Amino acid sequence: MKPDSEAPKRKTALITGASSGIGAELSRLLAADGIDLVLVARDKERLLRLADELRTQYGVAVIIVAKDLTRIESAEDLFNELQSMGLSVDILVNNAGFNVYGRFAETDLADELALLQISAVTPTQLMKLFLPNMLKKGYGRILNIGSTGSFVPGPLNSVYCAAKAYLLSISEAVCAELQGSGVTVTTVCPGATASEFASRAGMTDTRLFRTRALSSRAVARSAYRALKKQKRISVPGLTNRLGVSATRFVPRRLILKYAKFIMSRRS
Repeated sequence: MKPDSEAPKRKTALITGASSGIGAELSRLLAADGIDLVLVARDKERLLRLADELRTQYGVAVIIVAKDLTRIESAEDLFNELQSMGLSVDILVNNAGFNVYGRFAETDLADELALLQISAVTPTQLMKLFLPNMLKKGYGRILNIGSTGSFVPGPLNSVYCAAKAYLLSISEAVCAELQGSGVTVTTVCPGATASEFASRAGMTDTRLFRTRALSSRAVARSAYRALKKQKRISVPGLTNRLGVSATRFVPRRLILKYAKFIMSRRS
């Protein structure tokens, strides 16, 4: 992946949760722009298939790293692996994540701690590790995948929404700190998305996912546009944008009531 010293330097993007859904679609969009890739996820076989596709179709260099990002040491291990290869990351995409659906008193604590790690702690660690070199170069792009749940508490979705609220908060704060540095932080907050996310969490029969969900491709395109435009926050889909805007004016108790309604299973 290291370019010839006389050739123009190609950018390298690191994408977590790259094996499927939004992460895989973002990988395709970045590869189409000639950006070399480091793809990270747990499923090595899927990563291998995606890497072969991207190399063949776009001629980019692709490194895969099969890693469980719910482990606290995973971010530092990943960083050290890339350092040992002499790789410099220009674009960091924190996309990996999953949900734990259900009443807080009944859901599994171990699962929720893993959720907090992969959705909040690991992105914080990766930003902390890769940011100094971006600042040194005077160029860097960080894309964090939040949620419309970043803006409101989520009954039956409580830990996930809390984690995404944290991610949005730290992303905005760091973005403000980096103004004028050449490094930007963009947080994209999609709503219901057609991917494996809902089925893994057992949420496919909730009212939220029975409504029309955006495709992973559409969300990825929206996210990539926002990254290129160096937006601070972007919410894909008109309905989602209207919903997020409404939270500024609707009383909190009504927001909570509606959030619980749409997250409930349809009878």
